[in-house]
Amino acid sequence: MTQRLPPSLTSLDIALAALLRGVDPVAPVELPLAEAAGCIAAGTPLLAAYPSRDIAAADGWALRANDLVGASSYSPLPLANLPVWVDAGDAMPEQCDCVLDADAVDISGPLAQVLAEGLPGQGVRRAGSDIAERTPVVAEGCAIGAAALLLARIARVDSLSVRRPRLRIVNLPGATATTHMIAGIARAAGLDVRTHDAGARDAGSIADELDGSACDLVLTIGGSGVGRQDAAVTALARRGEVIAHGLALQPGRTAAVGRLGKVPAIVLPGSPDHALAAWLALALPLIDRLSARRPRLSLTLPLARKIASGVGIAEIALLAQEQGAWLPLAVGEWPLQAIARTDAWLLIPGSSEGFGAGTPVDAYLMRE
Repeated sequence: MTQRLPPSLTSLDIALAALLRGVDPVAPVELPLAEAAGCIAAGTPLLAAYPSRDIAAADGWALRANDLVGASSYSPLPLANLPVWVDAGDAMPEQCDCVLDADAVDISGPLAQVLAEGLPGQGVRRAGSDIAERTPVVAEGCAIGAAALLLARIARVDSLSVRRPRLRIVNLPGATATTHMIAGIARAAGLDVRTHDAGARDAGSIADELDGSACDLVLTIGGSGVGRQDAAVTALARRGEVIAHGLALQPGRTAAVGRLGKVPAIVLPGSPDHALAAWLALALPLIDRLSARRPRLSLTLPLARKIASGVGIAEIALLAQEQGAWLPLAVGEWPLQAIARTDAWLLIPGSSEGFGAGTPVDAYLMRE
């Protein structure tokens, strides 16, 4: 049986504006570093300088460079005292400003002899060279990545203030693979994700799992069409409000948006490509608002070939970066192998007929 679409389609701009209306950033919470990855920073501590003093960057002999002028293997420089040996990470002895390799000092004779010159700072990590005084772990509104976590751990910071929206996903029978995909993407973006399974695809079973009391966003996955077993939109109408069902968006036409009280709700299709498209077009802007996130990373490159699009329907194109250009992989309908190859995505407005080959386009990176 061919799936029918809702009788009228709501423009993506109207549906998104209704979804975002009245949505404010969630309150910051303190999370241990292990849980903060991917979350959006909500003000971070200013770090002390690191290292706090000059330290050895390599194993070797700690010396003063000015005392070594002219030293070479042909003209060894005798030392009155045996120099201090330091391991990497050791504090530099007073008045020493360089570290020479082990074979640059000969200690086999009665006097230690230096066989090479040194430069100030050679083999030394200067105070504050890794982390300058009052450096923030990460800028407010930015995602906390591996580099930020490294700075925090080096500076012995145990927790960070983040905005972490709570996402409730209701999985319908038959949509489990899509649910795993969306949940994985959401967790990587730093969301607190809770997944609940509807016992069946009927409206009552789905409505039983629709609860916005302890979350900031609700998603249902599957059952968004108008077939005999598609009851997710009916369930949302029972428990809350349906703002729009059927969007001028391809893929993703059968998605719906609504509310459970004040909590935004999105009904995603069960098909992976349609669900991912609706996630990109609807859920990401909502999550960015809830997280007070700075604008997402994008990259402008010319198109390797043209993209044609029909007027009246917003379409999302999947792109791969090849030889300094965006190569379109799929528009409108997405094979799963195209999703796997995607580097970025481009939203083509409903007012556009597409873009010609060579046109520079600003695409959002799929993985930041």
